Amino acid sequence: MKSQKIRTSARPQKKPPATKQWTGKIHCGDATKILAKVPENLVDTIVTSPPYFQQRNYDSQKQVGRESTPQEYVDRLVEVFAAARSCLKPTGSLWLVLGDKYQKGRLLGMPWRVALALQDDGWILRSDIIWHKPNAMPSSVKSRPTTDHEYVFFLTASADYYYDQDSIREPHVTFSEKSRMKGGRTHFFKRGSTPEQGKNGGNTNLHDARWDQAFHPKGRNKRTVWTIPLSKVREAHFAVFPESLVETCVLAGSPKGGVVLDPFMGSGTTAIVAGRNEREYVGIDCNSEYCSMARKRIKAAAANSK
Repeated sequence: MKSQKIRTSARPQKKPPATKQWTGKIHCGDATKILAKVPENLVDTIVTSPPYFQQRNYDSQKQVGRESTPQEYVDRLVEVFAAARSCLKPTGSLWLVLGDKYQKGRLLGMPWRVALALQDDGWILRSDIIWHKPNAMPSSVKSRPTTDHEYVFFLTASADYYYDQDSIREPHVTFSEKSRMKGGRTHFFKRGSTPEQGKNGGNTNLHDARWDQAFHPKGRNKRTVWTIPLSKVREAHFAVFPESLVETCVLAGSPKGGVVLDPFMGSGTTAIVAGRNEREYVGIDCNSEYCSMARKRIKAAAANSK
C-alpha cells in the first residue's frame, strides 16, 4: 500500500532548512510557531505529554494548559499537532500521553475529547492504552475511586505507517507461573492435546497441534494496559514522563537512526531515551528554565553512557 499524506488546511507551506539545524537540539519558544519552520518529512514519530488542562502553571504566556475552557484547550492541541504532522514522514506516528481533569466534581473526559478532535482533524486513531501507575498519589476522595491511570493514544498520519511490533513484545504468560489456566503445562510436547480438539474443534483460527510451538519466540504482542511507576528527577520537583513508557513508544514508532519529536519536551526525558536507543531528537518547550534543565540532563546522560 502506498504511503499517503493526510491533507489538512492547518498544514503550512514551508521551505525545509538543513536537517542538522533541528536535530539534537532543544528549541525554546511557542511550539506551533517553531513547528512551522521544521523541515517536512523529518520526523519518524512524535512522543509527548502536553501540559494537562488547568493542572499546573509553567509561568509562560505561550504555554498550553491554561486555556479558560476545555474546548479552547482541545482546539489549541489540535493546532499544535496539525503543525507537528507537517514535519512527519508519511509513515509517521504520534504517541500522546494525557491525564484527565475534574471540575466542580465532574470528570471532563479531556483525553478522549482531544483524541476524537485529532481524529476529526485527519489523524487515524490506532489504539488507546491505559498507563496504570502503581505508585499514583493517594487521594482523600470519598465519592469516587482514586484515579491511578492516564491514557496513551497511538495515532498515525496515514494508513501505511511504521510500527515495530517485535521491539516491544511482552513475556508470554500462558504456561508461566502467572498463568491462570489449570493444567496448562500438561499440553507441552503433546500433539493433539490442546483444547482445539474439544469444543473449539474445526475452528480454523486456532492451531491444531502443540501450544508451545505456537508462541512467538520474542514474546507475546504488547497489550494495552502498561503498568509503569511514575518517575521523578531532582531538578523538576514533580513527577515526570517515565523513561520506560517513553522507550516503548520510541522503539515501536521509529527505526534506529530515526528522528523523535517532542513539542512539549519539559525536563528532556524523550531526548534522553531517544539518544540511548540510537535515535535523533527534536525538542521544543516554551519555558526557558525547562529548556536549560533538559539540556543539562541530556548532556549528563550522554556523558554517563560513554
